[in-house]
Amino acid sequence: MSEYTTGELAKIAGVSVRTLQYYDKKELLIPSKIQTGGKRIYTAEDLNKLKLILLLKNLGLTLKSIAEIIDSPNSTKVLNLLLDQQEKALKDNLKTTKEQLKLVENIKRDLPMMSQTSLQSIDDIDKIMENKKALRKVHFKMLFIGIIIDIIEIAALLWGIFKGQWMPFVFAIVLVILLAGYVSYFYYDNTNYICPNCNFEFKPKFWEVILKPHNSRARKLRCPNCHQENYCVEIYDEKQTIKTNK
Repeated sequence: MSEYTTGELAKIAGVSVRTLQYYDKKELLIPSKIQTGGKRIYTAEDLNKLKLILLLKNLGLTLKSIAEIIDSPNSTKVLNLLLDQQEKALKDNLKTTKEQLKLVENIKRDLPMMSQTSLQSIDDIDKIMENKKALRKVHFKMLFIGIIIDIIEIAALLWGIFKGQWMPFVFAIVLVILLAGYVSYFYYDNTNYICPNCNFEFKPKFWEVILKPHNSRARKLRCPNCHQENYCVEIYDEKQTIKTNK
């Protein structure tokens, strides 16, 4: 059977000699042998008990609670329950870590666009990430209505070509114009913009949204706060105009 002095056991377990002496004093880990002169000798069983103590301590238990668990007749069941809880906590932490990693990847992916528009406020980045899902819903609805418009146009055109009746096509064009107007206003009503110069959130005039140069994430607009024209970043309109923190 392996035997260890206090110093040897401390080195194996990665703790200090003073820690073992303290556990001995608290009767949490009493050495199996005490030789003449007071020299402590620990066995492999003591080493396993020490590993268990350190594990429970890492789980956040006090030394008093650890002593009660070890001395309990149901210690195995208690330990299994604690380990189950720790396993669940680790899995939850892993899930959170994965979500944070995905967020970091999304921010890294969007950095070129953010650099292009000179965004300098972390609040702007947070707002873009928070509004992203809502903005996607707006774009999806616009795409859906756009598909309907295309179907109406094609169907009316084919009807006119093969049936020789063009009145339905005329009505279809009127309907398409109305739907296009609705989509344009829907888009305008659900989007705001952040100025990269002063970080001011605003809603431009309708004609500016329709006619000004733009890319998939930003539109060239004049900020009503600092009066500079920049590519302002598109965000979902939460029905309020605020200044973001600089």
